[in-house]
Amino acid sequence: MQSGRNEEFIPRFQQLIQEVRTLDHRDSSMWSIGLLVLLIVAAGFLALVLPNVMWGISTVRIDPRFLPQLFFGLVALIILFNIYALEKKRDLQNAREELVRQLVQCEAAEALSLLDPLTELFNRRYLDLMLPKEVSRANRYGRKLTILMIDIDDFQSANLQFGHPFGDKILLEVARLLRKTFHSSDIVARYGGDEFLALLPETSEMDAQHTVNRLQDFVHEWNEFFREGDYKLGLSCGLASLSPGGEIREVIEAADAQLYFQKHHKLSPTRIHAARS
Repeated sequence: MQSGRNEEFIPRFQQLIQEVRTLDHRDSSMWSIGLLVLLIVAAGFLALVLPNVMWGISTVRIDPRFLPQLFFGLVALIILFNIYALEKKRDLQNAREELVRQLVQCEAAEALSLLDPLTELFNRRYLDLMLPKEVSRANRYGRKLTILMIDIDDFQSANLQFGHPFGDKILLEVARLLRKTFHSSDIVARYGGDEFLALLPETSEMDAQHTVNRLQDFVHEWNEFFREGDYKLGLSCGLASLSPGGEIREVIEAADAQLYFQKHHKLSPTRIHAARS
């Protein structure tokens, strides 16, 4: 999933970079043209003054017949250059504004591609980007890193009984409870279907367990106020921590295994004490 989306955005960014270089080249061209006009004016001035200097004439004398042509020629040259410069400046400004707009659109599209469209939590692609970074940071600085897997109990049955719009509503409510439970430094993502993953940097299993208990308290409160037939929301959780030099894939598998153990061996309707491996 990650490589496919990257292949889509990389060519577009390369194209935008090329357009930036084109704008820079056009800016350089404007300066070159301005310098050329300055040289022409200087050359005209020298053509008038240099003969007098070479002959040692203290007073610059110009044939009056050529003065109107010189004056109007210089004025016309300056006016034409300013018209050209203003037009090119407007074109460059429009090109820059369009380029900025395209860059913003690409950034927005890239950001949206990292979010689950329903719950607006992060998605698997974002996890693919962040997991290696967090693992590398944890191993480099010797910090704790815990993975928490969360699954909605009997979600498929609820979908069949109440319909898919109800299922979407439950997913949205779970996403809200997850945002309420976890800290801003934690990464919470929809892992797929009715399964979620929370990445908890600098968090031990014991601290993660406290977070699980807090989440289950929120679920219990939610069930107290929610009335939709006989539906009761239940969440199963499994957690595992990264060992020094360990593989994140093994941590996710261990958390997933604990999740399914807990799902089929419920220890409490409101609190979860995940089995330790």
